[in-house]
Amino acid sequence: MTSNAARVHSEPAVYVYEAPLRLWHWINALAITVLAVTGYFIGSPLPSMPGEASDNFLMGYIRFAHFAAGYVVAIGFLFRIYWAFVGNEPARQIIVPAVFNAEWWKGVVHELRWYLFLTKEPKKYIGHNPLAQLVMHVMFVWGMVFLIVTGFALYGEGTGMGSWQYELFSAWVIPLFGQSQDVHTWHHLAMWLIIVFVIVHVYVAVREDIMSRQSIISSMVSGWRSFRDTRKTEGDEF
Repeated sequence: MTSNAARVHSEPAVYVYEAPLRLWHWINALAITVLAVTGYFIGSPLPSMPGEASDNFLMGYIRFAHFAAGYVVAIGFLFRIYWAFVGNEPARQIIVPAVFNAEWWKGVVHELRWYLFLTKEPKKYIGHNPLAQLVMHVMFVWGMVFLIVTGFALYGEGTGMGSWQYELFSAWVIPLFGQSQDVHTWHHLAMWLIIVFVIVHVYVAVREDIMSRQSIISSMVSGWRSFRDTRKTEGDEF
């Protein structure tokens, strides 16, 4: 077990996020943006289009973009789970958080107090802090699992009985929720959960970059985390 603090003191800049993880992060962010925008219009279609209906295929293009982005997210999510087990320690943190570690939970409480402005002493971590790991695991990881499963269940209605989408997802997900419209509703609500998560995620990243004096945003571009005031650096243990 190596202390984060010791590692940060000896390495003012630490390589945190490996290239495959950074590539997944930005592709996934783009795909989620496409899904959110197109999903909104699928749920609330445009009221009218000029000219003959046969001359327009706008909703068809919107649905195609939604389905294509959905496949990108689903395949990327499987890769993300794989990389959690073959990548470095930070790659595992949001997939397998250290929920059975008492010190980790102390870190969650400290970070909660830090974000609520109840303490003036930030801790600096190699990777995600414990509270970020918990929120990302609950809201993002399980939120994406729910969206992928319900999304393929709805998609399977179009591909029809006998398709792998229908057999693996639609056949049990739709009866579980009661009917197709219920799945639509919950899928739509889960989209808003992810949108709220993204807003909080961006806010916290910018806030930490400024207030805790460590490179949060640029580390997901370069992979390197720098600490501008190592004298106050603390952290959990890996």
